[in-house]
Amino acid sequence: MTSKALTKVLPKAITNRKKQRVELPAEEMNFLIWNTSLGREKLEDQYKNFLSNHAKGKMSKKSFNSMMKESYPGVDTKKLCRHVFRMYDTNGDGSVDFKKFVLALDVFNNGSAEQNLKQIFRVLDINNDGKIHVMELLEVVRDIFEMAKRNNSSTTENWDTLAGGAFAEMDLNEDGEITEEEFITACLKQKKFSTIVILHIIDFLSA
Repeated sequence: MTSKALTKVLPKAITNRKKQRVELPAEEMNFLIWNTSLGREKLEDQYKNFLSNHAKGKMSKKSFNSMMKESYPGVDTKKLCRHVFRMYDTNGDGSVDFKKFVLALDVFNNGSAEQNLKQIFRVLDINNDGKIHVMELLEVVRDIFEMAKRNNSSTTENWDTLAGGAFAEMDLNEDGEITEEEFITACLKQKKFSTIVILHIIDFLSA
């Protein structure tokens, strides 16, 4: 092929390649249309935006932390990033593709109380074993309350007391661990400490 021919073919090939990169696969598009509140046009726009920030089509913990730093300038967000990232990384492979990202966001914005609590459960389940242990709850609550105090120095709640009280309320069978079912039941019953802790987590996720 001559250099003259290349100059005609390459720009077109590059353009086509770019178009392919921003086009959401049909199977994934149909799945998201059926399983979220978003329409085709909105999904296409969000997909383009997602790729503009994550060219490889996946969001790593590092890039997620960068996004959080923009939301909380001057704050060390590394610990909180680990916690929130679990909400999106549903299979624990260390990355979040567009499908995972949109599904989690749509649940947070439009899902039922139970669906949202299932996502918050993943935030608290640090080792991803399907249960919340007292030290896991203490760690997440501590990290979130440290952030809350930086934003509002007048906060007087004691995170240790709240976490301990919430754990006691959620551990319905008193076996030293909280299952997803126990967690959801306690929160839906709006028990005192559980409600305070969950509202703080929701406030943080909504910021």
